[in-house]
Amino acid sequence: MSKPIIIRGGRVIDPRNRVDGVRDVRLEDGKVAAVSERPLPLEGAEEVQGGGLWVTPGFIDLHVHLREPGEEGKETILSGTRAAVAGGFTAVAAMPNTRPVNDSALVTRLVRQRAAEANLARVYPVGAISKGLNGEEMAELGALRDAGCVAVTDDGRPVMSASLMRRVLVYTAPLGLPVMVHEEDLTLSAGGALTEGPRATRLGLLPIPRSAEVVMVARDLVLLEEVGGRLHVAHLSCAASVALVREAKRRGLRVTAEAAPHHFTLTDEAVEGWNTHAKMNPPLRHPEDVAAVREGLADGTIDAIATDHAPHGVMDKQVPYAEAANGVIGLETALPLTLELVRAGVLGPVRAVELLTAGPAATFGLPGGHLAPGAPADVTLVDPGAEWTVEAARFQSKSRNTPYEGRKVVGRVVRTVVGGRTVWPLEERR
Repeated sequence: MSKPIIIRGGRVIDPRNRVDGVRDVRLEDGKVAAVSERPLPLEGAEEVQGGGLWVTPGFIDLHVHLREPGEEGKETILSGTRAAVAGGFTAVAAMPNTRPVNDSALVTRLVRQRAAEANLARVYPVGAISKGLNGEEMAELGALRDAGCVAVTDDGRPVMSASLMRRVLVYTAPLGLPVMVHEEDLTLSAGGALTEGPRATRLGLLPIPRSAEVVMVARDLVLLEEVGGRLHVAHLSCAASVALVREAKRRGLRVTAEAAPHHFTLTDEAVEGWNTHAKMNPPLRHPEDVAAVREGLADGTIDAIATDHAPHGVMDKQVPYAEAANGVIGLETALPLTLELVRAGVLGPVRAVELLTAGPAATFGLPGGHLAPGAPADVTLVDPGAEWTVEAARFQSKSRNTPYEGRKVVGRVVRTVVGGRTVWPLEERR
């Protein structure tokens, strides 16, 4: 058991418990022991000075590709969780599009074993909806849940069959499993490389209409209303999609949603020069879509910020744009990109922290996300004024595919604590 820690005099931001002020925090036996406005006695604890820092619940990322098993050249559970704790994430949800696919309890147990060996961030496996991600036959969802999966998804691929999606919602409702959906109508997006508009035309790239996302969001909300269950919409990127989710929530449907930093900080302008590091799915959209995603984050339509961290090798991106792999890394840049919305007046500090902590915890029903006594001792310390420049070569991730190379950002994680152990910086691990 690690030595108790007292974090002294930081600005504690704990949205779930409505705390925002200078406090001392004591971590002991893997739990939060106390949060106090008065100085806490040291009593043999390690003292960490929090003056000038934000002290928040550990960040939780609902959408991460760790690539293990099968594509360890791009990322491993060890390297991915190193990137996670460097970015302040104490827990991540691992997507199932590995090789083999996480469509069985055997693969789920392997992921959990490797995560325990890495002993950094908590890793919550997410199982596949369909066997092999083929969208045809439902995976053994009950067995996946029993093995430790916290949700199911065919992320990276949509469930094109409305019949299968309906059955999955029916089946998962009594299991309490959220169904996470990648919303893309392949008959509309097939062959596309960039969101439909003047830029795609000028660059000679086949377009992806926004309707490819929107019609699938609409379909799944109709199914959800009819049969129940819990729907979670991954990486919302279109204004019309945000509006549909907002209206569904108003009607009381059990739907949640996430947005990725690249969809609220970049437009398709980032693709200029055929920049393959800005190629992703869903693609970068137009300014009005970015504004709508930001509004959804602010008003509660969107429940969580999730990175969709998608590591790729150099040769996956150093090809013609249309042939490049989709996806960007995001664990180590999520905090400063979120704080850009704070500086722009889109989000207050408390709401920004909520989207990284309590929001994702509630979405998948995960432990943590708050700092009440008895909560897991998962804590992130942030210097909100630290200025730095994004240099992918310095990242903990194995991959370098970021569209933010050279971007000057503000806000940095200075310490990450998981279960009462300091896991970042790495040299301070005990």
